[in-house]
Amino acid sequence: MNDRSYTPPAATAEQYLSMLDAAGMAYGVLVQVSVHGIDNRLMLQTLRSNRTRLRGIAVMPLGLPESDYADAKAAGVVGLRLNDLYGGGIDFSQLREYGALAKEMGWHLQFLLDGRQLPRLAPEMSKLPVPFVVDHMGHFELAGMTVDDTNFQTLVSLVRDGGWVKLSGAYRQSALEPPYEDTVPYAQCLLDAGPSRCVWGSDWPHVANWKTMMHVHDLLDTLALWAPTRAQQHAILVDNPSELYGFERAPR
Repeated sequence: MNDRSYTPPAATAEQYLSMLDAAGMAYGVLVQVSVHGIDNRLMLQTLRSNRTRLRGIAVMPLGLPESDYADAKAAGVVGLRLNDLYGGGIDFSQLREYGALAKEMGWHLQFLLDGRQLPRLAPEMSKLPVPFVVDHMGHFELAGMTVDDTNFQTLVSLVRDGGWVKLSGAYRQSALEPPYEDTVPYAQCLLDAGPSRCVWGSDWPHVANWKTMMHVHDLLDTLALWAPTRAQQHAILVDNPSELYGFERAPR
């Protein structure tokens, strides 16, 4: 896309699947990256080749032929992403219309936003007729913040009232090096608010990261700080994503 915010190196489907294997992940969720804009072809091709293992979150404009949405659903798309942080995304100006489309398709909505937008957006988000997921724990810059921050507490309230949140992107928010210990109280507040509506994401391949480049196992170490019990980890990594993305639920 010409209006992309950055140009990342190539990341292939084979590399992604190898990452899942190395991390011991049975399933994975592909989220349409902003540099591809609304061109979902690579993601859809990868989904079709891995229909049982993968699900997708697409970026699709309103008003497309119904067959385009149906084809995406058949490939494994289970949600739509709205993103006004990076060029190539779709903003929140038609949130109500996207809620109606997602309801029609049986999808959810995923939001990449600046957490400081939440007090303005929360009333409309709360009225959505479909589940919604706030990416990267709200994508806050934690330096100088506390968990009592009004914007963060808006996110906590949304999760407590039924919203979902992705526990991910610690390295994007933290002022520290791995394992990003300053993120722990924020993640634990969200877990307390909605333990059955928290999911984890690797955010691989960690694009637009100008700090230390971590490995996925470093991020799993951070998850262990956020959720120290086996029951919490099983919920975040197995039960909750099975519910949200439609994966076969693994036994305990």
